[in-house]
Amino acid sequence: MAESLASLVVRHTHRIPMPGAPVALEASGEGDVVARQFDAALLSVGFKLSADLLKHLSRLPEGEVVDTAVRTLGTVREMVGDHVRHNVYFIDFPAHVPDTFDFWMRCVTDGLSDSKSRDGILAQLRSGVLDLLTLPSYGNYRHTYAEMLASHDELIAAAGDRLTVLHLGGEPADEVTALYLALANSTTPLGDDGLHDLRILAEHGVHGPQPDAIPVRESRAVINKARLHAGADLLLDTVTDVLRLACALSDGDVTLQEPTRFRAPSRRVRRALLAGLDGVVAAAPAKLADVAAHREMWKRLGERLHPHEYPRWPHAADVFAVARGEKEARSFDSRAEELLGLGDVTGATELLKSAPGKLFRTLDRLLRTAGTRAEYEAVVAAAQQIAPDVSGRVVLSVRDHFHNRAGESGERRVFVNRLGRAWVMDDTRAPVPPGARDRLIAVLDDEIRRRLPAPGHLLIDPGVLDVALPLSGRATASGLGVLPRGSVSPVDGELLRFFVYWKQTGRDTDFDLSALMLDADYRTVNWLSYTSLSDVEGEHSGDITEAPDGASEFINLRLGAVRGTFIVPQVNIFAGEGFEEVEESFFGFMLREGEQKGRPFEARTVRMKSELRGPGRVALPLAFQRGSDGRWIARWLHLYLKGTPSANRVEGNRVSVATLLRPLVERDALTVRYLTDLMADGATATSLWDGATVPDGPVTYVGMERPEGLHPDSRVVTLENLRDLIPA
Repeated sequence: MAESLASLVVRHTHRIPMPGAPVALEASGEGDVVARQFDAALLSVGFKLSADLLKHLSRLPEGEVVDTAVRTLGTVREMVGDHVRHNVYFIDFPAHVPDTFDFWMRCVTDGLSDSKSRDGILAQLRSGVLDLLTLPSYGNYRHTYAEMLASHDELIAAAGDRLTVLHLGGEPADEVTALYLALANSTTPLGDDGLHDLRILAEHGVHGPQPDAIPVRESRAVINKARLHAGADLLLDTVTDVLRLACALSDGDVTLQEPTRFRAPSRRVRRALLAGLDGVVAAAPAKLADVAAHREMWKRLGERLHPHEYPRWPHAADVFAVARGEKEARSFDSRAEELLGLGDVTGATELLKSAPGKLFRTLDRLLRTAGTRAEYEAVVAAAQQIAPDVSGRVVLSVRDHFHNRAGESGERRVFVNRLGRAWVMDDTRAPVPPGARDRLIAVLDDEIRRRLPAPGHLLIDPGVLDVALPLSGRATASGLGVLPRGSVSPVDGELLRFFVYWKQTGRDTDFDLSALMLDADYRTVNWLSYTSLSDVEGEHSGDITEAPDGASEFINLRLGAVRGTFIVPQVNIFAGEGFEEVEESFFGFMLREGEQKGRPFEARTVRMKSELRGPGRVALPLAFQRGSDGRWIARWLHLYLKGTPSANRVEGNRVSVATLLRPLVERDALTVRYLTDLMADGATATSLWDGATVPDGPVTYVGMERPEGLHPDSRVVTLENLRDLIPA
């Protein structure tokens, strides 16, 4: 198996693909020795081998174990962020971090002693404004990585250190195929990294087993690209499927949210796209109405495909005629809008019943527009009638929406787009009648309950209950220990340490890690950043202003000393490349006990590491909140603020962060608890996992990580495949 494919399996499943028939070794036990060395090396970065996997490796030849170890160690180190060198400006951070003003004065003094910079610094001082970036000793590492390591004691092991178990996988080819089918069959949209991995798997497995259905259109586009290159039949049933495929062929945005610069396709590709279009429209001419939603993109694509050169496909030419306005194809949405504009709620409802997904997405508006009880009843009855024809993800999304639907207007409403860009507005919508809302929620609950498979013995890890349902892969970020937006998880430890790493691509880039502390009323208490290096709460590791070889910044917090209710870590782009332009960037946090020493970055203490890939200039990965009992929890955000083109600082976005945080904290996300409660109705037994023992027979296990010792016929749902909980 190619190394990249094995790495994908480990990252997505925490399973190591292994041959099914180990070779019996001689008495030398070489495989056993190397396997135990491999396990010890994994422990140093917070991973370990399961008992079954260790036993299997111990029976393999030494060379095969070494190859597996080298490949896997590289993968897990990258998963946790240990594949790069994390240096700090202050060599013995978090000890001896100076007062900010004293540090700046020391940099000035050092600069004045340098003949090359003295005159420039004096001129700035006379003007009254000093640019820190002009000081020779500011913003760059003053010591090597090895020197920094030498100044720190070894990490003291603690019971609370993270330990992620890697399990025994099956035959390599089977594991790759299973992962391909799992991603292709996902009922929720994959994130950008998920789509990237699906593309690799689709290219590898295009001639092997294929999914029975591909529920998500973006995933279908990625798979169609692989099928087109392999000469296989395309999976198309709407004209928009063809447009998405064209975007995929040009390495554009298959979600159609961002414009794609179409490349000039080969004649073979042009024929395939036009033939596909012709077949879709010939089978259902009404689908021409879908063209209007992306009229401009169709025009640009037509300039590349030259449909007039292929008269044998006249229905394909009709698509571009509609895009140019030469042929009329009234859209479904326009007909519904016309009826709603006339106040005909019943008529609009009847029309929308022929498009179940659109009806569900319009339910709030229909109920707000309805003026009589008969109209309310008609809307709810229609929802109940067509609910079986709506995707499970949409049903759950609507259930989540009405669960948080305020009864009165005047509340603040938060919006988050597919890229993680967030903004807040006053909620000016009219209220939804409480009776209709309650009836609709009951309809949705019944529909979800009907779709859930019988779990048999349901075994639940309590730690997963407050994890938000992953209704979209774009509501999270790729990485280790990352939860979907809206999730809540406990924070156990005395020291909380944030870290950010970035490596610029072509120009000097300055990321600034900061932490904003807010009180219970979302007012600023204080902050830690390069402008405030230390306070009673903790310390900042120092400002790094360029990263040609990669750079890191840290913030160390003593949770017991934090004043206020909220801690909001953020990454501000002060100058240079954006999150999507740098070669690499990620954020994470560690938890340590008070007596633990160690280096600034210790992989075993990392609880979360997530990629930073978003459109804004300020990243808000998550926030921490202290409860009334004094315990801390993490609230997962995965948000990006637009910010300013340069010089973003925590001081400048305090108000916008607080304004955004309040409605997010007050919102009650639909969680795993909701689905497991419904699943329990059909279970033969339901129990909470105690963290130690597992039942002897098969179970449906839902938890954060897979326990050892589960019956082989068990169904296992963990963070890695949480999307499998979402019914089709």
